[in-house]
Amino acid sequence: MPWPDLLAVATIAIVTSAVVGGLGVLALVLLRRASLVVQVCVLVLAAMISVVASMVGVANEMYLSEHDLTVAVAVAAISGVVSLALVAGLGWVVARNSRALSDAARRIGAGERIESAGRSTNSELNALADELVATSARLAESRERERRIEASRRELVAWISHDLRTPLAGIRAMAEALEDGIAPDPARYHRQMRIQVDQLSSMVDDLFELSRIDSDALHLSLKEVSLSDIVSDTVADLRPASRGRDIRVDAPLAQDLVVMADPRELSRAVGNLLMNAIQHTPEGSPITVAVDLVDDRAMVSVIDAGGGIDDADLDRVFEPAWRGSKARTPSLESAASSGAGLGLAIVKGIMSAHRGEVAVRNVPGGCRFDLLLPSDASVKA
Repeated sequence: MPWPDLLAVATIAIVTSAVVGGLGVLALVLLRRASLVVQVCVLVLAAMISVVASMVGVANEMYLSEHDLTVAVAVAAISGVVSLALVAGLGWVVARNSRALSDAARRIGAGERIESAGRSTNSELNALADELVATSARLAESRERERRIEASRRELVAWISHDLRTPLAGIRAMAEALEDGIAPDPARYHRQMRIQVDQLSSMVDDLFELSRIDSDALHLSLKEVSLSDIVSDTVADLRPASRGRDIRVDAPLAQDLVVMADPRELSRAVGNLLMNAIQHTPEGSPITVAVDLVDDRAMVSVIDAGGGIDDADLDRVFEPAWRGSKARTPSLESAASSGAGLGLAIVKGIMSAHRGEVAVRNVPGGCRFDLLLPSDASVKA
């Protein structure tokens, strides 16, 4: 075909396609809220009309016979209709899959956990369906976590209200007895009042520490300290409160083990675990505090003989206000054992601030709590 004729054909096709394409774009704008099937059909119809109109225009310009033009237009029209039908079918399938995904999204928004969002005919929609299922699982876990946190908060408020009211009532009763002059032993009343005040002060300290942990306001003063000194000093401080329990220190490596930690906070974590063991271990039973190096990580373990924790409760022991089953509940006869159930939650917060871990598991006759410092915190002396 000579270049002038080829240029004429190209010009006719471009102009015709531009006009039909502009009309198609206008139709899509008017149908922008219509179904995807309708919009795709408009696109295919515009393409088919563009082809047929271009063929008619070229035929008139090139003076093709009416027979040849009829054949060409018929072939283009039939192909276009078949293509339109195929596209309409495919669009219907895509729209159906899209509606299924929309329904799954609505169910997720309503708080339902979905196990499947259906299977589609293309990888993109299948990937979207898988992501919706994963999102649903994450949201369900988040809602469950929030529910447990809210329940824990309510339980914490209830326990604190109870534990604050009890010593306050005792202090008030003893103060009234002293004021009325009917106390048979004023010195003993004064000692009891001091014990109750110490108990209240300890609870307030625990609440303040937990609030610092929850607000990320716990700032550590890291320094190289001997793990042996921290453990031995903590055991010595709490031995008078052991009430006949045999506290044993098993630290074959502790003399050579220096760690990078905040000595005050780490001592508090060990002390909270040890006091927890004292509260739950029968008198005369042993409590073991072990120090070891496991996979280049310093570890302090507190092993008690308190009868263990229900397996269903092991995941809750570090929640604020958790007190466990009756077998693990502190005796009300000991003032030292009373508390708002914050000790283990504080331990977890302190270890998280040290980038470490705290774990618990049942052992024969009791429980074992492990404090694990990060590997870069262990320094061999």
